[in-house]
Order: sequence, then structure tokens, then C-alpha cells
Amino acid sequence: MLAISIFDLVQGLKPYFLSAGKWLLLLMITGIAAGTLSAVFLNALNWATNFRELHNWLIYLLPLAGLLIGLSYHYMGASVLRGNNLVFDTIHNPNDVIPFRMAPLVLVGTVVTHLFGGSAGREGTALQMSAAAADQLSKPFKLDAEERKILLIAALSAGFAAVFGTPLAGALFGIEVLLLAKFPFRALVPAVLSAYIGAYVTALWGVGHTHYPIDVVPVINLTLLFYSGLAGCVFGVAAILFVRLSGQISMLSKRIGYPPLRPLVGGLAVLGLILLLDTHKYIGLGIPTILAAFQDASAPQDFMLKILFTAITLGMGFKGGEVTPLFFIGATCGSALAFILPLPVGLLAGMGFVAVFAAAAKTPLACIIMAAELFGFSGCLYVAVACIVAYLISGKHSIYNAPENKAPRHFLFRNKHFY
Repeated sequence: MLAISIFDLVQGLKPYFLSAGKWLLLLMITGIAAGTLSAVFLNALNWATNFRELHNWLIYLLPLAGLLIGLSYHYMGASVLRGNNLVFDTIHNPNDVIPFRMAPLVLVGTVVTHLFGGSAGREGTALQMSAAAADQLSKPFKLDAEERKILLIAALSAGFAAVFGTPLAGALFGIEVLLLAKFPFRALVPAVLSAYIGAYVTALWGVGHTHYPIDVVPVINLTLLFYSGLAGCVFGVAAILFVRLSGQISMLSKRIGYPPLRPLVGGLAVLGLILLLDTHKYIGLGIPTILAAFQDASAPQDFMLKILFTAITLGMGFKGGEVTPLFFIGATCGSALAFILPLPVGLLAGMGFVAVFAAAAKTPLACIIMAAELFGFSGCLYVAVACIVAYLISGKHSIYNAPENKAPRHFLFRNKHFY
């Protein structure tokens, strides 16, 4: 009788063991793919940036590079043109598998954008590559709609963690950016596991990440927290400016009837600005300027010009992400506030670094955790105040404009009267 009972128990648990084994395998494949693709991408991006800086004449070919990107998407990538928003729509309403061609197209398109002097980031590329790779597993593993949704969330977490080296923030980002009215707790463990695997695999490939130092954090008091809130208001406005200008330029670009010409025109506009201002400061990722913002107060126009350069680059159809430009915008905006707010320049730069992103992506929790992973825990309360205020000030403005992502229905603010 006892043997029969044990046998029945094992048989009853068998589906759970099989399910756990399946998900461990899925998350391992997803994390390894995300980490490896991100390593290839980051190395290619570093090469493109270094090569462009050694050969400044490449910026004159930016319009031609835009035309080539436009042609490649027009004739080979029409089904993946919507990028991140296609991924988000697929998670909300799983239908067709995301075409794998999204990965090589966005990888090459982003590297070309940076090689010839566009102003863009890298997160969007990592998210799209990871999601496209992970979704190819849906049919072989016979995933239903809910399982596929969880796998894609895990892929977003792995891609974000791999490209920035922040696994906890990556795990939260993959869930928080997709919040509707209900927190998807079933996706939490897969998101965390895939994020850590993705970040670990990228590190195994020898790819490092930039460190941003905050040298001085004052003792917490209510007055300084009030100033953090004031800074958060400015960061929220900066996020609104970026989202609205990018959207307006994107809408204007649609007046050009032949889509491949849109990035060509955008390339001419960016090249014109580079020549007019006689500086390369606002193209590419802008990491040196971000690092400098943590040491000395930035010029007040720096964040405004980065908004303009990036809005034209991405709004006109070049490829890349918005997040690193948002880091640039936030860090230089915060650094410039050191002229008027009695907070250390490094702390203000760090607060802006994550708060503008929190406001524009609607991910305040992920950004608070990201600050802890990047800067340490000492300034977290100041960062939290700035992130939450910026998030609230920015309202419905979001860089991720899929219909389901437009309203800030964050689980922290579910009270119906708030909306």
C-alpha cells in the first residue's frame, strides 16, 4: 500500500517536474541567447563608435546610411518596422510569432546609425533581439498564450539586464513596462532568472559596463528631499519634451510618401546640426559627456540639444534605443541643476540619469533599483523621490506608444480616483 501511495505521489508530481524542467531549459536558452546577442551587439557598437571618432568624415555619409536603413526595412523588414511596440503588442495579444529577421535588421541598423553619427541608444536593439530569439521557441515547446507572454517578458528582462549589467532592474523592467491593471506575479521568477543569466553570459563574453560614480551623498533631511522633488519636476518635464518632440517628428516624417527617404532627410537634418554647432558632442551614445556630468555642472543647453538630436534621429527612422540618450538627457539636466539647487552635482546627475528614464518609460521601480545597482544604496531615497515625482509629472507621455502602454496604470497607483 505504501509503495502504491509513493508511486501515485510521484506520478501526481510528474507534470510539475516536467513543467519546471521545461521552464529551466527555456530560460537558459533565452538568457544565453540574450547575453550572447547583447555581447555581439555591444562589441560591434564599441567598434563603430571608436571607428567613427577616428574617422570624423563618416558623418557626411549619415544621410546615405539613413537611406540604406530605410531601404532595408522597406523591402525586408516591413513586418518588424514597429520594433519595441510590436513586441509589446505581441505580449498583450499573442498572435503570430515575431519574425526572427527583427534581430539582424535592428542589430545592423543600430550599428550603422552609430557608425555614421546618429544619436541613439542600445536598449531597444537588445530588447528586440532577445524577444525575437525567444519567440522562436514558442512553437517547438508548444507554449500557450499565457506561457508565451511570460517567456517574452523574461526575454525583455534578459535583454535589458545584459545590455546594462543590471539584472534586478532588468527583471523589474520586463514586468513593469508591461503593467496593465494586474501585477503578473507568475512572470517574476522567470524574469529574475533570465535577467541574471543574460547579464552573466554577457560578462562571460568579456563585455564590461560603464560605472558612474556619485562621490558625495549628503545626510538625509526633509529640506534636501524637497529639493529632490523639485528636481523630479524638471526631470518629468524633460521626459515630456523628449516624448512629444519625438512623436511630432515621427508624424511629420510620414508626410514623406516613400518611407526610405525619411531617414535620409533625418540624416541631412542631423548633419546640418552637427555642422552648425561644430560639435560631435550630441551624437552616438554620449558616454563621455554623461561621465563628465557626474564631476562638473553641465551646460544648460546640453540636455535640450540631446533631445533635439535624438528626436530627429529616431523620429525619422534610424535604429537604436531611447534609453541611453535619456540617461544623457537626465544626467546633464540634473548636473545643470547644480547651479540652482543645493545638492551635490554627482547626486543630481545620478538622480536625473534614472528619473528621466523612469518618467519616459513609466518604470519608476526598475529605475530606483537600477540606481542602487549602478550607484550604490546611499542615495536611494533621493533617487526614489526624484523618480516618483518625475513619473507622476510626466502623466501619460511614454516612449513606448503601443495602445496598451499609453496610460500610466502603475500598480502603485491603482486608485481609480487618481486617474
